[in-house]
Amino acid sequence: MKSKRLLKILYLTKFALAVLLMQVFPAPSAMAAVDTVVSGQVTAVQDGSTLPGVTVLEKGTSNGTITDLDGNYTIKVSEGATLVVSFVGYLTKEIAVGNQSKINFSLETDVKQLDEVVVIGYGTSRKSDLTGSVSTVDTKVFENNPNSRVDQVLQGRASGVQVTQTSGAPGAGTVIRVRGGNSIQGSNEPLWVIDGIIVGQDFNLNNLNSSDIKSIEILKDASSIAIYGSRGANGVVLVTTKSGNSYGGKPQVTVGFYTGAQLVPQKPAYLSQPDQIAFTNEDAEFRSAGVPFPNDPSSYEDNDWFNILMDPATIYNGDVSIAGSSENGKINFYNSLNFFDQNGLIKNSGIEKYIFRSNLDIDLSDKVKAGFRVNYSRIHQDNGTVPYSQLLTILPTQPIYNADGSYDGYDDVIGAPFSNPVANAALNTNETYTNNFLSTVYLEVKPHEKWTIRSTFSPEINNVKTNIFNSSQRPDYLEIGEDGNARVATLSSLGWNNENTVQFLSDFGTDHSLSVLGGASFQKFTSESLFAEAYGITSDATGFNNLGLGSDPIRNVVGSGYDEFQIASFFGRINYSYKDKYLLTLVGRTDGSSRFAPGNKYQFYPSIAGAWKLSEEAFMDGADFVNDLKLRASFGKSGSQGIDSYRTFAVMTEASTTYNGVQSPGVTLGRPANPNLQWETTSQFDVAVEASFFNNRIFTELNYYYKQTEDLLLEVVIPKQTGFSNQLQNIGALENKGWELMVKSTNISNKDFDWGTTLTLSSNKNKVLDLGGEEFIDVVVDEILGAGNTRIIVGQPTPVFTGVRYLGTWKSQEEIDASGLGSQVVGGPKFEDLNGDGIISTEDNVVMGSPQADLIFGMENSMSYKNFEFSFFFQGTLGNDVYNLRTRNSYFTRGEVTKYAELADRWTPENPTSDIPRAGSDAVTSIPSNTKYVEDGSHIRLKTVRLIYNLPVAKFGWEKVNRMSVYFSGSNLFLASGFRLIDPETSRYGNSGVGNIAQGFSNGEYPNTKVLTFGVNVTF
Repeated sequence: MKSKRLLKILYLTKFALAVLLMQVFPAPSAMAAVDTVVSGQVTAVQDGSTLPGVTVLEKGTSNGTITDLDGNYTIKVSEGATLVVSFVGYLTKEIAVGNQSKINFSLETDVKQLDEVVVIGYGTSRKSDLTGSVSTVDTKVFENNPNSRVDQVLQGRASGVQVTQTSGAPGAGTVIRVRGGNSIQGSNEPLWVIDGIIVGQDFNLNNLNSSDIKSIEILKDASSIAIYGSRGANGVVLVTTKSGNSYGGKPQVTVGFYTGAQLVPQKPAYLSQPDQIAFTNEDAEFRSAGVPFPNDPSSYEDNDWFNILMDPATIYNGDVSIAGSSENGKINFYNSLNFFDQNGLIKNSGIEKYIFRSNLDIDLSDKVKAGFRVNYSRIHQDNGTVPYSQLLTILPTQPIYNADGSYDGYDDVIGAPFSNPVANAALNTNETYTNNFLSTVYLEVKPHEKWTIRSTFSPEINNVKTNIFNSSQRPDYLEIGEDGNARVATLSSLGWNNENTVQFLSDFGTDHSLSVLGGASFQKFTSESLFAEAYGITSDATGFNNLGLGSDPIRNVVGSGYDEFQIASFFGRINYSYKDKYLLTLVGRTDGSSRFAPGNKYQFYPSIAGAWKLSEEAFMDGADFVNDLKLRASFGKSGSQGIDSYRTFAVMTEASTTYNGVQSPGVTLGRPANPNLQWETTSQFDVAVEASFFNNRIFTELNYYYKQTEDLLLEVVIPKQTGFSNQLQNIGALENKGWELMVKSTNISNKDFDWGTTLTLSSNKNKVLDLGGEEFIDVVVDEILGAGNTRIIVGQPTPVFTGVRYLGTWKSQEEIDASGLGSQVVGGPKFEDLNGDGIISTEDNVVMGSPQADLIFGMENSMSYKNFEFSFFFQGTLGNDVYNLRTRNSYFTRGEVTKYAELADRWTPENPTSDIPRAGSDAVTSIPSNTKYVEDGSHIRLKTVRLIYNLPVAKFGWEKVNRMSVYFSGSNLFLASGFRLIDPETSRYGNSGVGNIAQGFSNGEYPNTKVLTFGVNVTF
């Protein structure tokens, strides 16, 4: 028997549906016959506990009620009525009323209903029947819990899944790694499947309304993901949206609203204005330059750019949904409308969303079912014209305005134009409009009770337009006589999926059960892009709306692009069960992609998995404390395309040549062809144990996995006599191995109080096995030096941070002379000359750290006391490193930008033992990547706190209200971290391009903000 905590969850779900029956307009005949009042109590057979939220219906009518928190009910029924009592997880019971006025019910547990049903690829399965590794995110996290994006909910809630915010900016996405990254140049993001629609790895999740989500499942092992073949290697996230109920009668209307306040985060510690002035002057004196600030510090500006440009900001969200069915239950519908508006902390940033959803299911007959899912979204995103990192850079002495009130646009310290963020926020524009239409229509036929034929067609249409305008009135433009400029870019795409499946289900005798699935899938995607840039715009009157005003034809630019690809797939799955104890799953899928050349277009991906329910064996009869115990294992292959369209072809590029002394335009071969490119392939082994103990009060799942990816798609150096420097080839291999642990416990469960805990722990170790004979590959991300600070090395994780060791400061000239290194100064930074050649270069690089965490964890505690619910959720990482790109300018280099507060203790003649470099001892280009840039990224965050009060609407006499709750929640309220920039959860390069590999970089991204929220949800 499941725990009382689970019954509470089932009650809350059932409550919203069952109370609806109380609001149904009864048929006239029923109204005329109501003349008997019946009351009683509903309890559980197993322990006699009372059951709240049980539906009590007069059979054949829509007249009904539900039991209260003590299991009591009262209902008026007509003469000769029969009561039908039902509750999720229990067997339905019917009793004829006769002349009884008090009837108590005792319900028996329905074990099959209590067994959780989870969504898998192209179907569903009981949790106990799974042979693969599937993580389920509890749908309760979406209730009374403000979340602007679905992926944010996954953070810390699924073992083996690491979710990292790219930034805290409104609408910002995440980086998701399921059991580590499998590719170097290809995407490492999981595949998203929404209501059966394969939307790919880069779907904009801002298009979804979190309140529409019914369930999220994450497929992780080969047995689970092999059904998605060439796109499943990085894991698969299945999102299922809500559908209507099947009770008939009046629709159920739910209205939700919340408003929140985003608080300005903690500012990193920088030098005060007087200390910064002292540093800058000291720098200038050391370089024999003019002192920028000869007067008393009080005579100069003391601007806190952090507080000037950042203010607390608001969030508003409104949801309306209507769900229900026809009287006979053959038509089910769910419709919703969502409005979301989030202002950014930095002026001129934010996001506004409108999302409409309509889900419909129709039973055309006993054998034919049809329906559709439609989701339309329109998003307006202010991308911001002031980067957060700039607020950490500008000297406090820099004025905002000139004496005449105009914007200041000149930096006297460096003697160059100054990009004034206050002016940029007021004058410039950077915005994106997105329209997305995502839908699917299906037809399902059951010619026989054992056979199901289903076909779906799923189109997706995207239109994206980005507008950028830089005003001619920008003060830095005015300083150099530059006019304004604008850019308009559009992207239009059309894609469709067609899925066709046939499923056979049958039991043979009493011991054998068989499920066979076969199918074919076809997908096509096309996109067109267009952009135009205009320079020399002298008037702000039309902004970006008239690029023809650009008066500089030499700099004006236009461009366009086109992309198309197709995929054809054929797949099958066999599930076999013997005595419901021994389970076997066989999966195979063949994918063909237009991105590869003939001969390499198709690839087959198989998998096999088995499970053994030990708890069903006779030798476990004496272990009463064990309710369920299952061992499972799987092995299989999945893949990744890993390349863009047309990469197998040679590419022509612009070039010019000279004939008879006249230069003529032309083209030349810009990239060599490689028709031998093929899929990256990942082989994965998984073994796990699942167990529940002490009357299901504790459930635990422990997984161990090993993955190896071969035929990596890498840019390889080729002989120069070919005319090219590199070529994309299938060379190399890497591995991921690790473990995952999930524990759910019911700590306390009684009539008034429930307390449950969910803990997830996971660890992944990544290692490069082969790079085609090379020892390492540099991933160049250093934007100033042009030298790599990230390297892929055989035998190391992917990637590692590389640089030279920082040894402190030079303490004497004798020490410098003995080193053999020239151009060094006493008090300047000292780096290790590892190879002793007298030059500090990349030849002296060592491995400094890795963004890979040793441990990823999340822990949630949920409690309920009568009508109150309270929960708090912690998540974090341990053992990962962060490469702080801001350290180059804030710890080293000259006094032209702000410095960390710790530099108050820098080397000076009066402080000669300090290991912090003296002011003015180095320039930007003289500072190599070094160990001072790498910091510990371990952290623990109080991600959410939530308090809910469910109003006793029945006691208030609100007959038309089924349920009403108010809640307070807080996000990111506490963070424990030693990172200089406060929040180590960052991703400078996002989740695409170089960001596929270059994770763990921070350049002062928009921080994750503290949010306080108040909300109301009402169901009628």
